[in-house]
Amino acid sequence: MKKLILIVLVVGIAGVAGVVRSHTKGNAWPVVINSDKQSGAGVREEIRKNYDLAPGARVEVSGINGWVKIETSNTRTADVYIERNAASQESLNRRKITIESTVNGLTIRGEKSDNGFLSGIFGSNPTEHVTLRLPRQIALVAQGVNGAVNVGEIDGAVAIHGVNGKVEVAQATGAAEFNGINGNVAVGISQLDKAVDIHGINGNIELRLSESVNADLDAHGMNGSVSSDLANVVIDKNHHGSYSAHIGNGGNSINASGINGNIRLTRMLTAGASGSESRSGT
Repeated sequence: MKKLILIVLVVGIAGVAGVVRSHTKGNAWPVVINSDKQSGAGVREEIRKNYDLAPGARVEVSGINGWVKIETSNTRTADVYIERNAASQESLNRRKITIESTVNGLTIRGEKSDNGFLSGIFGSNPTEHVTLRLPRQIALVAQGVNGAVNVGEIDGAVAIHGVNGKVEVAQATGAAEFNGINGNVAVGISQLDKAVDIHGINGNIELRLSESVNADLDAHGMNGSVSSDLANVVIDKNHHGSYSAHIGNGGNSINASGINGNIRLTRMLTAGASGSESRSGT
């Protein structure tokens, strides 16, 4: 009789264990397609693309919920790598990444998916980390980024708007625009063919100028000061929150307004071909 009871108990325990294993497997995180990876903490998706770009092509990155890193070199190929992470597949599906490409332009855009009103309000959104390897000869636009933006050497215009994080650009040539940035800004300017406009910055600004740059700085509406590490710069404080600076022989304008921080003029260091070498920001 005792043996019979023992056998019944063993069989019962084995059955319960089988139910537990089946239940755990059925509620595991779903497998993400296209070489995506999963773990007990959430899901991960990778996007890898390659495109050919003509010299002077326009590259736009917008609506990214995470940091953006852009490396540059003497190439005609754009390599795109995007890593997306979320707590669940449902959370990952709340946002999507759209990539559009022609030989003269590349657009990478993050936006909410059409998954219903309540889904867009409740729960967490995925994070997106964007790494691009681009030709140097492009015009770059980055806007609506909830994270730091780090850019290598660009032989063209740069426009960066609406960033919640630090912004660093190793080199801009030609026009440069920065506005609506909640973080420090550091930009290298190798030559100044057009105006540089900097507005609505909640942080310090470092302008790294090459020896060939001649310009006139006009800064107003500042909660901070203007200083220079350069010998060929004359700074005047016009009145509270307003400064002007004559750089070298003077020339094209550097306009700054609505700055909650300081502006410092320094010498730009020569970076490597990848644009990865730079000075630390302020």
